[in-house]
Amino acid sequence: MEETHNNRTSLVRGAKDIAKEAKRQAAKNFSKAVDRASDEYSSQRSYNRFQNEDEEENNYNSYTQQDGLYADNATNEEDGASSDATEGHDDEDEIYEGEYQGVPGYNDGKPRDGQVALGQPVSDSLKSRKELENERQADEEELAQQYELIMQECGHGRFQWQLFFVLGLALMSDGVEVFVVGFVLPSAETDMCVPNSGAGWLGSIVYLGMMFGAFFWGGLSDKVGRRQCLLISMSVNGFFAFLSSFVQGYSMFLFCRMVSGFGIGGAVPIVFSYFAEVLAREKRGEHLSWLCMFWMIGGIYASAMAWAIIPHYGWSFSMGSAYQFHSWRVFVVVCALPCVSAVVALTFMPESPRFYLEMGKHDEAWMVLKHIHDTNMRARGEPERVFTVNRIKIPKQLDELVEMQNESANPVLKVLFKIRAELRGIWLTFMKCFNHPVKENTMKLAAVWFTLSFGYYGLSVWFPDVIKHLQADEYASRVKIHNNERIEDFTFNFTLENQIHRNGVFVNDRFISMRFKAVTFIDSSFLNCYFEDVSSVGSLFRNCTFVDSFFYNTDIDDTKLTNSRVINSSFHHNKTGCQMTFDDDYSAYWVYFVNFLGTLAVLPGNIVSALLMDKIGRLSMLGGSMVLSGISCFFLWFGTSESMMIFMLCLYNGLSISAWNSLDVVTTELYPTDRRGTGFGFCNAMCKLAAVLGNLIFGSLVGITKAIPILLASSVLVGGGLVGLRLPDTRANVLM
Repeated sequence: MEETHNNRTSLVRGAKDIAKEAKRQAAKNFSKAVDRASDEYSSQRSYNRFQNEDEEENNYNSYTQQDGLYADNATNEEDGASSDATEGHDDEDEIYEGEYQGVPGYNDGKPRDGQVALGQPVSDSLKSRKELENERQADEEELAQQYELIMQECGHGRFQWQLFFVLGLALMSDGVEVFVVGFVLPSAETDMCVPNSGAGWLGSIVYLGMMFGAFFWGGLSDKVGRRQCLLISMSVNGFFAFLSSFVQGYSMFLFCRMVSGFGIGGAVPIVFSYFAEVLAREKRGEHLSWLCMFWMIGGIYASAMAWAIIPHYGWSFSMGSAYQFHSWRVFVVVCALPCVSAVVALTFMPESPRFYLEMGKHDEAWMVLKHIHDTNMRARGEPERVFTVNRIKIPKQLDELVEMQNESANPVLKVLFKIRAELRGIWLTFMKCFNHPVKENTMKLAAVWFTLSFGYYGLSVWFPDVIKHLQADEYASRVKIHNNERIEDFTFNFTLENQIHRNGVFVNDRFISMRFKAVTFIDSSFLNCYFEDVSSVGSLFRNCTFVDSFFYNTDIDDTKLTNSRVINSSFHHNKTGCQMTFDDDYSAYWVYFVNFLGTLAVLPGNIVSALLMDKIGRLSMLGGSMVLSGISCFFLWFGTSESMMIFMLCLYNGLSISAWNSLDVVTTELYPTDRRGTGFGFCNAMCKLAAVLGNLIFGSLVGITKAIPILLASSVLVGGGLVGLRLPDTRANVLM
């Protein structure tokens, strides 16, 4: 009787198993039929070829080929058999958690909990690191092809244009940061009484902050996301840029601008990585070039605001003698507005779906891609078009070795550990940029970035200073020289400008409510003279003698009395701080206007490069632009007037912009997604390092010789262009 019962139980169990397999095969056949119909409907745009259609069939064959089929496993099945009450419940029938939000399920090749992976390949724990990396590489290549088709289905429309303007504001902030340094440098150093030993530090320290910021934020964006890193970096920039306009000490001002530069350093590498990951291949070159135009707009904005604000020193106000707020500080506040606007706009944008897929976040990526598709389709007037993507390939996720911390550890130690782990992750990703197959490309890109930046920023420093020297020479040529004059009982209440007084004698003279501008007294004597409310800008008293003289509310101090003697004279209520009184300074207007013209000259080159980027090719435009820029530098040798130098500045800027645009596009396309931000950040850090060296080297040669700056800039630009031609062509690349 017991044997009959066992036979009956085995028979029932076998019938149930046969029913399950029949159900599974029927579902499989139905799925294949749906896929074929979907393929025909989508006009040869197929995503199902990236699925493993034979996976279930292989599992079934492997299952049925086990020795003894069901017989040998009868005991195990009896132990784990389902009761009649739960017989109709299978793990495969469970609702996928993402389906509540409309996210389709996906298969990452791993068995679910409670399932036996019969016939599966060797588990990941038994594979070597190299084997796992090879599998991930294969997944990456598969995903790259699939993602390109997905972006083609999403189309190019309203979403891309919205992101274009948001990221454009961030890139505009980077351009403003570069130009604001040069514009506020003379005013800030004068306002804060910076000695000559500290002059020039502002320009260098801001570029150093941008160098470290580019490397840090670019690397971090590969770990935590493009949007999140860009939000944080731009917030840091905006806060410290705004704060710098109110601090009074030069050292604190330097610190604020350095941290501000550290924040904005992440803009360029993240912006181009972010935008490239929502563009289809045929749109990428052109629209990344259009995005570059915002950097030029930032330069135009900064030049125009400097021209309109800084020379108006009457806009300043003071709170006692300790706090001064001059017009250049208003300019700093105005220049922070694009950054604030970018931060606000970024809060409404989603994360890069390509980054989500790289991190294995299938649901988040699918929802962002569907949002892109639906936004573009609604804008086209086709809201009924359905997003047909139902499954997206996810690369194999390689577990990283992470040290475990004690749960009861100090919160501060946990934060420090987290920071150390992130920094270590950034460093490891950076080292991957020097692995095959991107090692050689990294070295070439670094060389091209360095040479292009060295020539561009070096000449950007040299051009305005050369023009200033030409103006100074012309100004000095009109100086009035007075020798052996004697003036008694006279009241000076007007401005003395661009004069030299030698061996003069001033007796019982009064200098009231006046100023000396570029006036030098040499070997002169002042006997019983009265000075009240006097400003002396660029003026000196050299080897002079003051006898029985009285000074009240003047800025004449020891720094302006060179080798002079003061006998029975007194100084009362001297003016504190450095006096900024160039309310009608023509040279200030002229320098800002020249920079405005030079930046505006970039516009034609930007338009041409955007239209021809995909037609001529990235490399041809990169190498050709750098070589032509180097040749145009050589003709600076023949510039002998202001108008000639300004024309050559505009020509150089117009030719070099195509190289910058091409380099941004090539760098974005050469690096795979998992190290795109890191590689771009490293190249941009090399750019800022070259800017620092260019400032120091070219700045030291101003007024000494024209040969070295011209030959140096020309040679590095031509050499960098030739290296750029050796880079691989990325026009047909999909984003790996």
